[in-house]
Amino acid sequence: MFVEQRHEFILREVRERGSVRLADLVERLDVSMVTLRRDVEHLAGQGLVNRVHGGITLPQEVARPVSERSLAIGMLVPSATYYYPSVIKAARDRARDLGARLVLGVSRYDDEEDRKQVNQLIGGGAEGLLLTLSRQPDDSHVEWLAGLGVPAVLVERVAELGGPASFLDAAASHHAHGAFLGTRHLAELGHRRVAMVSRSSPTAPRVRLGFLAAVRDLGLDTPGELGIEQEGPSDEQVAQVVAAIRSGGVTGLLVHNDEDALLLVQHLRLAGVRIPHDVSIVAYDDEVAALSDPPLTAVAPPKAAVGRNAVDLLVRRIEQGSVMPGQHVALLPELRVRESTAPRA
Repeated sequence: MFVEQRHEFILREVRERGSVRLADLVERLDVSMVTLRRDVEHLAGQGLVNRVHGGITLPQEVARPVSERSLAIGMLVPSATYYYPSVIKAARDRARDLGARLVLGVSRYDDEEDRKQVNQLIGGGAEGLLLTLSRQPDDSHVEWLAGLGVPAVLVERVAELGGPASFLDAAASHHAHGAFLGTRHLAELGHRRVAMVSRSSPTAPRVRLGFLAAVRDLGLDTPGELGIEQEGPSDEQVAQVVAAIRSGGVTGLLVHNDEDALLLVQHLRLAGVRIPHDVSIVAYDDEVAALSDPPLTAVAPPKAAVGRNAVDLLVRRIEQGSVMPGQHVALLPELRVRESTAPRA
């Protein structure tokens, strides 16, 4: 079982049971106590669980009796690891500040689980929903979203003009803007032939949109997009990137996401590609980019601000109803320059 799967299993168990003994989790996950404690430390550090002697519980503000709660907010995310802990923690803290409690559901990037978790959240008393669906809403979501029965705010999903979720409030990072920033940074350093390296994800189309807009507006050359498997770059894909650098003249890369960027950097170094001397790299997400060797210049979406704004939108919608105009809030990422980018040699 992968780390992310273990984390989601642990969170599901503690949400369903309120508290869980570490010994039970060791047995059910078939891992060592050392591994489990490391998982628990990570989740506790994100504020998703509380450590107690011999076990874990829900955070206090989530575990209070129903009689003490004023407003219940359900939050659906496809994963409780990597990108989303910052969004979750900020949403939880903002809900608490407003006198509400947040209840979390994790769908593991599965459409059926999206709906199952939402039904459970509503059945448990959620008066509003923060929704990060497993994929961008399409026609298959129309009837379901329209029939939720409680106010909902899309989180890090785009409510496209005229699309199935266009009637919902939304709070999301402006990923196209972030990709434009990263690509423009490469252009300002003199890199005229750049490529985007990305896996398939709900965010990738918006990153691609910003990348292509920058290529067009700045008059850059590009061989197009180079793919990455869901498990990370394969040997063949690494060879394609190396060929693009050595024979294709590519001197700048925008890599989405930065976990893949770290893996790609390791492979490139083994192939003798020097960073940033041979190629400058901008990563996207800035979750672990600073831990690379060299530390990666990265685009950082405003994850915490997205969580806070989503809660504010939802609470106002619950309080004001249809009187409040619908809102699609786009929050701008920032570029964090580190050692993986340099002027073209």
